[in-house]
Amino acid sequence: MSRPHDPSRPDLYSRVTAAIVADLERGVRPWTKPWSAKHLAGRISRPLRSTGEPYSGINVILLWAEATARGYAAPIWITFRQALALGAHVRKGEHGAIVVYANRLHRTETGADGDDVERAIPFLKAYTVFNVEQVEGLPAHFYASETPQLDPIQRIAHADAFFAATGADIRHGGDQAYYALHPDYVQLPPFECFADSEAYYATLAHECTHWTRHPTRLDRDFGRKRWGDEGYAREELVAELGAAFLCADLGLALEPRADHASYLASWLEVLAQDKRFIFTAAAHAQRAADFLLARQTHTA
Repeated sequence: MSRPHDPSRPDLYSRVTAAIVADLERGVRPWTKPWSAKHLAGRISRPLRSTGEPYSGINVILLWAEATARGYAAPIWITFRQALALGAHVRKGEHGAIVVYANRLHRTETGADGDDVERAIPFLKAYTVFNVEQVEGLPAHFYASETPQLDPIQRIAHADAFFAATGADIRHGGDQAYYALHPDYVQLPPFECFADSEAYYATLAHECTHWTRHPTRLDRDFGRKRWGDEGYAREELVAELGAAFLCADLGLALEPRADHASYLASWLEVLAQDKRFIFTAAAHAQRAADFLLARQTHTA
């Protein structure tokens, strides 16, 4: 009797990448959405576990894409068993979303010299979660509508404080936004040149994610040699995801930048060649966001 087919790790990478590629081919970046969810958790949020803990890395992208496709306003996701433990149940006929869990399995083997050698074997597992809008009988706070939020001016002041605390050299002037690696500074047009405040901070988040690639910080290098090459495309994808994560953490909408539309084709090419790169990019983006967050109390 043959065993049921268990998706291998490459299969899982391919499934996730194929879903993201399908969005990109339609011109949709699943990590950007200027949404306004009417939920207690806030107007804009990372996807949240049932405990209120935010998801990170690739799972943020997967659940944002699922929420957008299915029109969920609530940012909270729960497993079938967690729902049962709370006295609730997933509605019949509902289909869940896939999230992934990465870890390492440690195994002791005998080496060629007869000595025991411990090997760390990376693995990736998938499991299913449901949006709370697919679940009946949960405590009321899972469904609660938003309460009055902080004044928008305070929220923008909070963003100003966040980026100031990073210690990045942020300059204003001209009509371009970029990060200059060797002189090590971020350049943005004047604040007044942006369509709105959130567009300014989203651009700043993107360039500050680039800022983390400096050799004295995260030392991120994809072999970028010139504008538009594969290394350039990989770094731009990391910066896009980093900006999405940061904007969600700051409660700011991230709208797709018109000047980044040209990157879609190069990202599709990269993902076609490397089924795992979206996972790698999300991991690098998460490290960048974590690095900038850590600077809030440890500025240089």
